[in-house]
Amino acid sequence: MRMLISFAALFLSVALLQLSSGGVGPLDALSGIALGFSTAEIGLLGSAHFVGFFIGCWWAPRLMGSVGHSRAFAAFTASGAIGLLAHMLVIDPYAWALMRIASGLCVAGCYTVIEAWLQAKVNNATRGRTMGVYRVADMGASFVAQLMIGVLEPASYVSYNLLALLCCAALLPLTLTKVSQPQTPSAPRLRPMLALSRSPLAAAGVIVAALSSASFRMVGPIYGQEVGLRTDQIAYFLAAFVFGGALAQYPVGWLADKFDRRWVLIWLSVAAVVSCVATTFVGEGGTVMIMAGAVFFGLTTFPIYSVAAAHAHDFASDDERVELSAALMFFFALGAIASPLLSSNLITWYGPSALFFMIACGHIVLVVFGLSRMRVRDTVKDRTRYVYAPRTSFVIGRLVSKTRKKQESKSKE
Repeated sequence: MRMLISFAALFLSVALLQLSSGGVGPLDALSGIALGFSTAEIGLLGSAHFVGFFIGCWWAPRLMGSVGHSRAFAAFTASGAIGLLAHMLVIDPYAWALMRIASGLCVAGCYTVIEAWLQAKVNNATRGRTMGVYRVADMGASFVAQLMIGVLEPASYVSYNLLALLCCAALLPLTLTKVSQPQTPSAPRLRPMLALSRSPLAAAGVIVAALSSASFRMVGPIYGQEVGLRTDQIAYFLAAFVFGGALAQYPVGWLADKFDRRWVLIWLSVAAVVSCVATTFVGEGGTVMIMAGAVFFGLTTFPIYSVAAAHAHDFASDDERVELSAALMFFFALGAIASPLLSSNLITWYGPSALFFMIACGHIVLVVFGLSRMRVRDTVKDRTRYVYAPRTSFVIGRLVSKTRKKQESKSKE
């Protein structure tokens, strides 16, 4: 308990950062609609965020090595605040895309600092509890961030100023903490082929996970607007997705540890296709049905990344786990960069239902690919334990890999 209390400043920074960064995506979408941006331009903003995110993942460990954890965190937070405050100074979608690169850089950089701090300070006795509290702080703040959209006026300086204030507030707990700064972790090498060689299915799974979550988070407000939801209802619509994803973690983790993870991935994708079809048809069935469809969509798509990651780690050795986590996040970033831009263009051409049609097609491909991979080789008998894997930074690979080792040692005792 004393260890968790000492990490309270880090967890508070995580919550404040998620409140700020989690709200900017849907706010940008609604603001873009209000300002007359095209659907494709709004999709570009979501893609730009993940470009900045990927740059930040690789730059953050190097910057921490140069200036230290606290100064690096301050620099990344400043970039995010500047990007938010500049929105209403320059009303142009391409200028906003540059600002969203800054916000993505902020998210990746700040999470890298926080997770490096946690990684250096936790031990085997406290790792599980620390990761549990970290997960609750992150997902809880993400849920609240979606609800904030209901009270933030689109295309308003006050709204962006509020998010910038939350971003700046994230500085205070971490920079004032008395916990000593840890040593800087080395940056993992980028080896995308490592993921492909260990599990092509896992690489495909994380791409489809990005296709689902990135397009829904960044372009979902456009869908909500098209089907007649008010701004406050769009907030509930997005929050319902996060709520469904949170509900799915424990039961899906139990299934992934008990049964062949390839079947778990396949059936999750089958359920995701059903949820996409259902969401498309309930678009005109009333608000309650739309919200239920969003919960079901989050329930079926949110856990896919963690199941795919666990399946990949089944075929990896201990010294490969950090670089494997980085390789999987590389494929996730590729899907997350492409999907908002692709889905927004499809909505322009074919209407709002095209968003879920695109996601359904991705999951159908994953089902077919999963069945074909099951004919190529058998799964391993000695599997790693399922661990919820946040898509926050490359440093999370170290925390997750050591959590797996701890759980494996417990299961052998």
